[in-house]
Amino acid sequence: MRPVTAITLLWLIWAVSWAAAALWADPAQKRVGFKAEARYRVLWLAGAILLFIPAHGYEGRLRLWMPNLAEAWICVALIAVGIAIAWWARLHLGRLWSGTVTAKADHHVVDTGPYGLVRHPIYTGLLLSILATMAAKGTVWGIAGTVLLIIGIVVKARLEESFLRGELGSTYDDYAGRVPMLIPFTSA
Repeated sequence: MRPVTAITLLWLIWAVSWAAAALWADPAQKRVGFKAEARYRVLWLAGAILLFIPAHGYEGRLRLWMPNLAEAWICVALIAVGIAIAWWARLHLGRLWSGTVTAKADHHVVDTGPYGLVRHPIYTGLLLSILATMAAKGTVWGIAGTVLLIIGIVVKARLEESFLRGELGSTYDDYAGRVPMLIPFTSA
């Protein structure tokens, strides 16, 4: 198997399994709504399209670097680690998970497991996978897509934080004061 095939398979398996797992989440009790989510969704869509434009056949200015075989396999491993972190966080969150910004019945702060390291470990794992995918591609399109995806993730994380502060008040403020947002072992 070539690294590009492994990268494609990892992302496809993640996407299909992630969508299927949405079936075991609890229903939302309150939601911010599509209009509030539109900005990050547009950024995610545009970023994903750009990131996943095939890299073969690009020469010159569009291809900025070409990883050797060992570097490409390191990127594959980092993508797998990032996806594993996202899945660990999703499984730890359990039925409270949602693909949209919502509150569930009995919603509360989860501050154990990966949520004791960062407030948004799913995004942390996906960021690692996105950056490794960009490094494996080495294209201008990959960089542009990565930038849009990073901005989209930060926009959604901030929207979630604002929503959770409104729903959970000082409990969430206390959590945010002691646990960093996206990068472990940094100041909150």
